Amino acid sequence: MAWYRRSKLGFDTICRYFTVPKPPINQLSKLTSASNNPIRFPKTSPTGYRYYYVDSRQVRHFKPRGFKWWIDNPRNALIVVLVGSGIGVTMYFGNVETIPYTKRRHLVLLSKNMERTIGESQFQNMKAGFKGKILPAMHPESVRVRMISKDIIEALQRGLKKEQVWTDLSYGSESGSASETRGKEMLMAMTEETAGDKWEGKDEVLNDMWVDESRKKGTDKGVKSATAHLEGLKWEVLVVNDHVVNAFCLPGGKIVVFTGLLEHFRTDEEIATIIGHEVAHAVARHAAEQITKNLWFTIGQLILYQFVMPDLVNTMSNLLLKLPFSRRMEIEADYIGLLLMASAGYDPRVAPKVFEKLGQVSGDSALRDYLSTHPSGKRRSKLLSEASVMQEAISIYREAIAGREVDGFFL
Repeated sequence: MAWYRRSKLGFDTICRYFTVPKPPINQLSKLTSASNNPIRFPKTSPTGYRYYYVDSRQVRHFKPRGFKWWIDNPRNALIVVLVGSGIGVTMYFGNVETIPYTKRRHLVLLSKNMERTIGESQFQNMKAGFKGKILPAMHPESVRVRMISKDIIEALQRGLKKEQVWTDLSYGSESGSASETRGKEMLMAMTEETAGDKWEGKDEVLNDMWVDESRKKGTDKGVKSATAHLEGLKWEVLVVNDHVVNAFCLPGGKIVVFTGLLEHFRTDEEIATIIGHEVAHAVARHAAEQITKNLWFTIGQLILYQFVMPDLVNTMSNLLLKLPFSRRMEIEADYIGLLLMASAGYDPRVAPKVFEKLGQVSGDSALRDYLSTHPSGKRRSKLLSEASVMQEAISIYREAIAGREVDGFFL
């Protein structure tokens, strides 16, 4: 019997070593009562513990091991969503502005000082790029363009009901520190040519119904137009002896006109139409708006690149977003520029013919209303002729030639 007892003792010892001990009955009752509290339970390994909790159905749930992402916690995800939404709403309402006359509201993230700095830098690049081609200040064409620009700027002052806060209009010199290559590259980016000559009927791709709707909504809400970016500008005019048919107004009040444009448009009314259109881009802050939109387009494209072919994303974003927005800004500048030239004493009824002629010079196409940054010349001419802004411009023009100035027509 002695050998039996020794064998049983050894077998029981081995079984105890390889068997997980059961918790006492009083401890098991505590486990079931506190169902939501994590409790330690011994593992098969004598060196560690494993956490779990018991639900109301007496089911043990073990916590997963390894790294846990912050988004796995619903509370953390909710905090991030709330904070991000708060920042987005603050950025939007802190940077949204109302454009004069059209009352369209747009988001501009670029500060006014930064926009002005960019315009002045581009102006210096332009002067350096065309060094030797800039006409002297006393050249007849320079004097003519400067006098027309002066009339447009004075009309802008009357339209905004602003006190005199601008410096006298000056003529830019040839001095510049930027490279010639950068100046010519910027000109190439601003010049666009197409071919063909055909115009289609009015459709949903390009119309001006949004102008009347935006003006009515802005008037009903009593919103004020943003004009702070026009205060303290140092207006300058530059005439470049080049065959390029182009003109533009950079942010900060820098007007550049090429003699190639003056060769096709000889009358003062025609030149005033184009200068008024370019100044209107500066009034509406279209350059800063375009930079902001390009930022959002880039972010959206980077996200879509993960799911769709990049070439398809780029093509669709251009056709459906970038180009329609650009054409809308051009129409907006047409309308604002029409009021500027009328207030300056130039007949606004000339403007539709100017844009039609400009389309013929640059080469209109049936697809230009869909595949170009600018609407076709015939489309712009038709919109201006039929728009209600033409009646307003004619009324302002009649008051101007009669010696009665009309103030605040932008507000």
